[in-house]
Amino acid sequence: MGRWICGGVEKEIKDQEQIAQFLETLDNIGIEYKHNRIIFPERAVLLVNANREQLVELMLQSDLLAEFRAGQEPAGFWVNESSVEQQAWVDDLLNRIELIESNIKVCLLDSGVNNGHQLLQPLLDNADTLTVDNAWGTDDHEPRAGHGTLMAGIAGYGQMEQVVVSSNSVPLTHKLCSVKILPRPSQVQTPRELWGDVTAQAIARAEIQNPQIMLVYCMSVTSTEDVNMGRPSSWSGAVDNLAFGEGENQRLIIVSAGNISDEELWRNYPNSNLASSVQNPAQAWNALVAGAYTEKFQVNDPDFQNHKPVANEGQLSPFSSTSLVWEQRKWPIKPDVVFEGGNLLQAPDNSVTPHENLDLLSTSRSFNIKPFDTINATSAAAAQASWFAAKIAYEYLGSWAETIRGLVVHSANWNAAMLNQSQVQQGNRASFRNLLRTFGFGVPDLDRALYSRESALTYIAQEIIQPFNFKEGSSTPETNEIHFFNLPWASDLLLQMGETPVKLKITLSYFIEPGAGEIGWKDKYRYQSHGLRFDVNNVDEGEEIFRKRINIAAREEDEDFQGNSGAERWKVGKDNRSNGSIHSDYMEMTAAELSECNLIAVYPVIGWWRERKHLGKVENQTRYSLIISLETPAQDVELYTTVRNIIEAPIQIPYL
Repeated sequence: MGRWICGGVEKEIKDQEQIAQFLETLDNIGIEYKHNRIIFPERAVLLVNANREQLVELMLQSDLLAEFRAGQEPAGFWVNESSVEQQAWVDDLLNRIELIESNIKVCLLDSGVNNGHQLLQPLLDNADTLTVDNAWGTDDHEPRAGHGTLMAGIAGYGQMEQVVVSSNSVPLTHKLCSVKILPRPSQVQTPRELWGDVTAQAIARAEIQNPQIMLVYCMSVTSTEDVNMGRPSSWSGAVDNLAFGEGENQRLIIVSAGNISDEELWRNYPNSNLASSVQNPAQAWNALVAGAYTEKFQVNDPDFQNHKPVANEGQLSPFSSTSLVWEQRKWPIKPDVVFEGGNLLQAPDNSVTPHENLDLLSTSRSFNIKPFDTINATSAAAAQASWFAAKIAYEYLGSWAETIRGLVVHSANWNAAMLNQSQVQQGNRASFRNLLRTFGFGVPDLDRALYSRESALTYIAQEIIQPFNFKEGSSTPETNEIHFFNLPWASDLLLQMGETPVKLKITLSYFIEPGAGEIGWKDKYRYQSHGLRFDVNNVDEGEEIFRKRINIAAREEDEDFQGNSGAERWKVGKDNRSNGSIHSDYMEMTAAELSECNLIAVYPVIGWWRERKHLGKVENQTRYSLIISLETPAQDVELYTTVRNIIEAPIQIPYL
């Protein structure tokens, strides 16, 4: 089954008889449809839910059909309807809501939320509408569109266009919390040196209100100030510190990459995006940063028939910033992932304009007038990322913040349009670096993040490691633990699969403790408390040789050890993936070759915990999440079942 937009009737519609006749035909065939429709001078457009056979039958039975195409559920379809018609959609959705008991909430750090909206009332209690300063209030004051309320709709429901047109029940597996971090325009604005403190106060208020709740923080408030080639700022340092949580109260903080909002820059797409830096505090190492791409490119509006989309389907959103201008070998890859951020239209005279059909549908601040409005750019992307993360948190109760962040990244892939736009060449690591700093690790896939299947399975390990220690009988710090995993590979099955291609993907996610004071932020060794890396044994490389190789790598004084044997196997590459505090890469080989690559090591690299021993943190422990997946295009193998049966038997994971 699929959603389709049917267009008809070809001649001018003078009354409703032909529409009624067409709907009767749909009923006879058994095709579901929405009663709301868009009327053009010679067409009526409506949404139907039909499979291929039903569409063929419709063509045979009706001469009123002009065309049909896959439906995009453009947001303009709803926002241009009357308030009465919009309310009908709201009532329909409210009747399909299924409230699920959960201890997961998305906490919006924004301009406040108007939770009187009918669609937000089930999600956001009055007690969870908070503020940093009582003088600011808790309502959404944002004068242009009601930014916080728009964020809330997507953070609560996900892609609202799909939710509204669906006839299925809508399980709400998490709720919302709102902390207002922005004063009204008429009030005294917060000095930039206090932005980090305001963020910390907002998080403290949310946690006091929700002591037993897993909170996913979402912040789409960014600034173009204090972004210096990706170097940390006092604000991004505060975000890193809040995420690290003193090593015990780690937090998942999602931040938008920041937007391009100038028409002159839009006209120079995508060059202006590649030259526009991700904004403060999105250079934070520990934050999950959401950039934007777009799949919205169709506008069925006769007033804009001579316009064309600025970005093609699947490419970078014209709103999204990148980190291509940063010091690339020193600071993190940002954004980490991309979600839908909308598109723009370009006129024949080269002027650029927004259009609601290229935006995302959400809940309106002015719900008493009309319940729906639109949102776009990296704010919309961050709201989707928070919804996505909350779904993972609900499915995997007890998962660490590092694990949820890791699964979002691990589930992501680049589409063909992204690879083409970044001119990626296999084996060319510079082109992969440009891809990463434009699109992060790609577009996350919720099914991939949540579920295994026979031809694709995922391991998740949550571990604690002590990276450094003092040499015995000495005050000299040295590398301490290395973790070796002997994975329960389905070696016999992989050997039987022979030349069948298999993809091995690994993601390592952890939080660093930021170095104190901007004077140390000029050197990444002084900013990060520690680093972690992963590696896999080569084909024909036994366990003893692999352990020796990793021991040498871990004990090198220089973080960027160059002896990474078999580095050519990795698609992203060691140098590209080693920035920041989340590392993801994959290799593709035959199943027979992979059957021998079942040893994985996680080892520490230098940081200020070791370098600045006078601060007393040499012997600190830290957490990490290791995510490993196998995937093959072959559909006739029982990879998941075979490995699951092996895992059910106790296995020992030795440490050094």
